[in-house]
Amino acid sequence: MLKFGDVRWAQKDGGPPMIFSAGRPPCESGVSVLRTRFEQGAYFSMTPQQHLIFLQMSPRLRIECRMGGQTLRHEPSTGSLAICPAGLDCSAETNSTIDTLLIVIKPDHLALAAAENSALDAQLNERMTGYDQRLLDLARLLAAESANGYRNGPLLWNEIANGLISHLVFGHISTPDTPLRGRLGRHVLQKIRDYILANLAEPIEVGDLAALAGRSAFHFSRVFARSVGMTPYRYVVHLRLQAARRQISDGRMSLAEIAADTGFADQSHLSRWIRRVHGVAPSELS
Repeated sequence: MLKFGDVRWAQKDGGPPMIFSAGRPPCESGVSVLRTRFEQGAYFSMTPQQHLIFLQMSPRLRIECRMGGQTLRHEPSTGSLAICPAGLDCSAETNSTIDTLLIVIKPDHLALAAAENSALDAQLNERMTGYDQRLLDLARLLAAESANGYRNGPLLWNEIANGLISHLVFGHISTPDTPLRGRLGRHVLQKIRDYILANLAEPIEVGDLAALAGRSAFHFSRVFARSVGMTPYRYVVHLRLQAARRQISDGRMSLAEIAADTGFADQSHLSRWIRRVHGVAPSELS
């Protein structure tokens, strides 16, 4: 039995598969990768808490897939994909040797990317089969980085991971015809974003943002997290880091000046957040 995040699966004989690459570098990309081979068959069944993308890397083989009450018996070709959104029952079984490439995506990272592209109520579409060359190419790049010990560093991993999430947003999500209850509206989020960007260097309280949305601070925090994938505080930090990274790349200000201009307590505070989110020192961002 192999456990990867909340994914548990095994070969037909109950043993673990061969692992070619697994994991993620020390950064907050929200994306993990696992490349495996199952000899003489594989089986798994689960309800994941994260979004799963399975890419079948073997030649054509017979496999039975079940997802959300539907069953598909087919012979997918190399590169064929299946997408299982978080919270959806899914399983698969085959008696053939199979190479798989699994991409695990945290729902909050996909929600943030969707919200930043005016798709606040977006849902990842389930797919039992299909083909997407761009998604396959990005997944292979992540697998190669993992197999080589992330020798190109966390920044390249983040770039590829962000590209993969953006591709999902533009090609594999759907939004309801009417806004979901208990979510922020697009114009409200834009108002909040504009306010934060106009006041980056100043203290920003949740109550100030809640007032813009016409809600109590407690209720606003819950609605905001459901809509955007992170708390209001982390969203403020997210926008501050984006601004700080642009200024670091520009090279016109010292790190201490950038920290003050973007609302961080000091240079050390900014450096800690950069290491946490991007996995590198500020000097590596320039």
